[in-house]
Amino acid sequence: MKYLSTRGQVKNIPFKQAVMMGLAEDGGLLLPESIPQLTPGDLDALAKLAYPELAFHVMSYFIEDIPSADLKSMIDRSYSTFTHPDITPLVHKDGLYILELFHGPTLAFKDVALQFLGNIFESLLTESGDHMNILGATSGDTGSAAIYGVRGKRNINIFILHPHKKVSPVQELQMTTVTDENVFNLAIKGTFDDGQQIVKDIFGDLDFKRKYALGAVNSINWARVLAQVVYYFYAWGQVRKETGANQVYFSVPTGNFGDIFAGYIAKRMGLPIKKLVLATNANNILSRFVTAGDYSIGEVHPTFSPSMDIQKASNLERYLYYLFNEDAALLATAMKDFATTGKLVFSEAQIAEINQVFTSASVDNEQTLDTIRNFHTATGYVLDPHTATGVKAGKDLAGGDYPVICLATAHPAKFPDAVSRAIGKDPDRPASLDGLEKRNRRCELVKADMSTIKEFLSKHSLR
Repeated sequence: MKYLSTRGQVKNIPFKQAVMMGLAEDGGLLLPESIPQLTPGDLDALAKLAYPELAFHVMSYFIEDIPSADLKSMIDRSYSTFTHPDITPLVHKDGLYILELFHGPTLAFKDVALQFLGNIFESLLTESGDHMNILGATSGDTGSAAIYGVRGKRNINIFILHPHKKVSPVQELQMTTVTDENVFNLAIKGTFDDGQQIVKDIFGDLDFKRKYALGAVNSINWARVLAQVVYYFYAWGQVRKETGANQVYFSVPTGNFGDIFAGYIAKRMGLPIKKLVLATNANNILSRFVTAGDYSIGEVHPTFSPSMDIQKASNLERYLYYLFNEDAALLATAMKDFATTGKLVFSEAQIAEINQVFTSASVDNEQTLDTIRNFHTATGYVLDPHTATGVKAGKDLAGGDYPVICLATAHPAKFPDAVSRAIGKDPDRPASLDGLEKRNRRCELVKADMSTIKEFLSKHSLR
């Protein structure tokens, strides 16, 4: 399996090079040259596997240049850090299936991919004798998950940008209380979109990227998406065992389109997904894209689900590559125009194609709290505000004919203020958060501009 860029200038590279490259050197995103097609027999076999074995088999379709024994070892190490034996357990509540993706070290779905990615990086750097300086931006959960994935690892420094006071207090503390020497937290005076653009622009400076050996942990890195594909197969297999149903709906809270794009890849591989329900908050650029073909940047509004307070969904480009019939030149032109106008336009035929795969709803703050409150009253189960948007959208847009699986992207204890407003009390607090407020912290408050971040990197990067 080789990899190519959505913009056409990078082709025929192996998995290991794709992981280390992160963002393609032509500014695009990396994708496999082809998507493996699984038979019903293949799916039957995968449905019988425990999570680590399933991860090995699914990832092996896309990874040919890492020996099987090494890949198995990386996967086993990655998921040994999770507190639940099923890694991503499924629970049945109020007519829905909740896929709990928050049993990793930082209580968020990003751990599923970033524990794995951290182990890949360490292994490849040990093999090559090289070093890496990871640069990433976060709207809340990616930062802490990435930090926990590489803290203390050899030959790696990590630099994470987060929007100052625009993540939840728990999210901020999970990042800034990691004081390992190889971890650098930068609170930028701006939004997540500002941070994400700075990261992309720095990666676009190829001389700087090479000089400082920059690596990516944001979902621009294909390995992130690949690791997330696995849990779609796992959830489908568990539901089919219980219900006998073949097709399912998945309802996915998403702001950057990475998590739901993993579901799209699973569907293209042959997983019988009826539709992917895309749930957003008031920052509804992705919902407008699905429902009306309107992908135009608006103002970022603070919400109770801050990890989705995004207006530029970087992973959408991967889906657009397929929507544009794998025409890299056409996509490159469209993305260049988007950088200037802040808007993409789609034909009626393209909108119809989008709607064959996706349906979507935007869930505002009041609806989010109502969903948390009503679901708790009905079941005793506490949703975090991001998961609540998925539950609301899933209930409204899917179901009836097929089971609905909602992705629970974070533990409710990461967002106690919203949960308390909804149900009148704080959620139960996992042991991993005990004493978090009393730990030492390390963070730099900086301007949200590329030159400031470059200067910081030049002073603190491994050379």
